[in-house]
Amino acid sequence: MELDPKIAPYSTDDPTSFAYPTARERWPIIITQAIDDVYRTVGASEDADKVAEGKEILADLSQLKYEVQHDRALTPILDDGYPDVAGYNKELEQLGNITWLKAPWLFTECYLFRRMSTHFSLSKHWKSYDVFARQKIKTFRSSRPAVLELAARYKDLVTQLRTPAPPSSSSSSPHDPEADRLLFTEMCEVCLWGNATDLSLLTSLTYDDIQKLQGSKARQAAEQNILVNDLAHVYAHLTQAAKEGNYSKRDRRVDIVLDNAGFELFVDLVLAGYLLSAGLATTVVLHPKSIPWFVSDVLPSDFGALLTALADPRWFYETPTEEDELQGRVPDKLTDKEVDELAFLFAEWSRFHAEGQLVLRPNRVWTGPGGFWRLPAEEKGLVDDLREGELVVFKGDLNYRKLVGDVAWDPTTPFTEAIGPLGPGSGLNILALRTCKADVVVGLKPGVDEKLRQMEGGGGDSGARRWAWNGKWAVVSFSKGT
Repeated sequence: MELDPKIAPYSTDDPTSFAYPTARERWPIIITQAIDDVYRTVGASEDADKVAEGKEILADLSQLKYEVQHDRALTPILDDGYPDVAGYNKELEQLGNITWLKAPWLFTECYLFRRMSTHFSLSKHWKSYDVFARQKIKTFRSSRPAVLELAARYKDLVTQLRTPAPPSSSSSSPHDPEADRLLFTEMCEVCLWGNATDLSLLTSLTYDDIQKLQGSKARQAAEQNILVNDLAHVYAHLTQAAKEGNYSKRDRRVDIVLDNAGFELFVDLVLAGYLLSAGLATTVVLHPKSIPWFVSDVLPSDFGALLTALADPRWFYETPTEEDELQGRVPDKLTDKEVDELAFLFAEWSRFHAEGQLVLRPNRVWTGPGGFWRLPAEEKGLVDDLREGELVVFKGDLNYRKLVGDVAWDPTTPFTEAIGPLGPGSGLNILALRTCKADVVVGLKPGVDEKLRQMEGGGGDSGARRWAWNGKWAVVSFSKGT
């Protein structure tokens, strides 16, 4: 805590903060969904020992929900053998006798998911169980239109990138510099808006809602809502590194600290594959979480599940789910062209993974209790490793909150200042791709926050920055480490 920004953090007892409805409305829903999932798995199991343990987990989750709803004190996390328990409990002790509805938002939400995971990790038969896996898979199936659209686009662009450049270049050439820059921008914006289906926030999404949030028309309409856009600087940085790499033959690595599974992981892989195919990176390291986290965050198993879906897309998309059968709904058949385009993605990404160009590297650092200001002091080895790369991309709202400490910065504070010891001079080149789903935001021009507050639903004079709660607005912020 002593390493964090010296500014007040957002708290669950502040009615002007999104922390307030999060603690009172979203958290009970998330725990209830977890209870329903375990109950369903228990009902389908024929293993008596697993069933018995499952019932104990159900009781533990029900107790947790009771504590949240009745504003009980947070209790120390039980030791399940992992080293992060000590860090959580030390911080809990330092915070004093905090209760669920009167506590720092960032710490308490991280504590919630870490405590939920403990109930499973202390068991024998549920140790590696992902209580959110069903929701993630269901949402990825619902993303089918956008997946098919991007699969077609990806195959086309990669094919063009591998076409030898003609002797004389024109604006329509696949290797025209301006076309290359625009393509980079498009790929990053696809990746940016991919977290429009964050399951920890959109707890009641329908199939129609998901389709409206995805697809090229939605992305084009949302371009004007990127409040800070540093992509031109990022592109210049990567192209300069690529030029230098042509002479030195050195590895050029891009790290992506992942956010959500499903469609967002799909677009992260689209970006990763593009960077490798375009020569803007020679290696992409993906950093997933190690435990089920904030409902929809990526676990290593989610990467495997996505590749499995692409390996047999007819099975994945055409097999009716239980919900389909109950509603008498038959999924549309994929065309041969769509299957071919998905097969192309599977072949590309599987090859990159097999050849060591696409690497998964989970680390419990990403599910720690605090912000990333602490990393240089507490995780020196990780930071030293990240310095070896050309760029570290932090995806999504939570990673952004952790970068800036989830404190009440003035919104005009430069991003490079708000990330503290990770900013200029740190040796880390950081890109944050974030659609705004929480209070904190930095890097805005003077007057922008005030203007957005006065828009319909923006918060007005209530003291709440409501415009930043719904994922409609985004920031793309870059900090060069030199």
